Amino acid sequence: MTARVTAAVKNPKAATAKPKAKKSARPKLSTEEIAEIFACFHRITPEPKGELESVNVFTLLVAVVLSAQATDAGVNKATRALFKIADTPEKMLALGEAGVTEHIKTIGLFRNKAKNVVALSKKLIEEYGSTVPRDRDALETLPGVGRKTANVVMNVAFGEPTMAVDTHVFRVANRIGLVTSKNPLDTEKQLMAVIPPEFGVPAHHWLILHGRYLCKARKPECWRCPIAKICRFDEKSPPPGR
Repeated sequence: MTARVTAAVKNPKAATAKPKAKKSARPKLSTEEIAEIFACFHRITPEPKGELESVNVFTLLVAVVLSAQATDAGVNKATRALFKIADTPEKMLALGEAGVTEHIKTIGLFRNKAKNVVALSKKLIEEYGSTVPRDRDALETLPGVGRKTANVVMNVAFGEPTMAVDTHVFRVANRIGLVTSKNPLDTEKQLMAVIPPEFGVPAHHWLILHGRYLCKARKPECWRCPIAKICRFDEKSPPPGR
């Protein structure tokens, strides 16, 4: 007796039940629609800025390293005093792990981060003349610096059209239909392939801000979203009270 017949004997309704219809794939955003999304972001925020505070390229690098699994607000609170006394690799190295730890102990994973900050400062002094390299591969050789951190530094400090994929960028890009990806690297590659070149530098800021303040993880605020009519997200949230 076949599995289908057996199922029908146990449950007569199974023989007549219609197979569930497959969910149809979302239509892809056109080149024109993608351009309009970023043009809309530009109209609203012509010059977006990152929310991490820094006083130079070196302190930006340190701030981004410290921001892993931490909020920008929390990092800023810790680094304001730190950067007043250690705004160069030499000063940070002289402060040492204990000194750095004392300033950043309110940040998650602070012990390991303090170790990395001191180690990257030492490497910058010894191998790069105390200068943060303008090269992603070189940046990734520094302790505590991964691809996302390197992309942020390349973008914010040097104005390069890179895409730092954090949880906000990953969620927003997939949700609104800019990409269809399963990991940050694929997201980065797909975004870089579709973002209009004229918006290449500020695009990552726009996506982060959109995810942080509108296209939130649990309940996106679709009712006040400026790109809601273009967005491919099916389950748009109604205004509060509806």
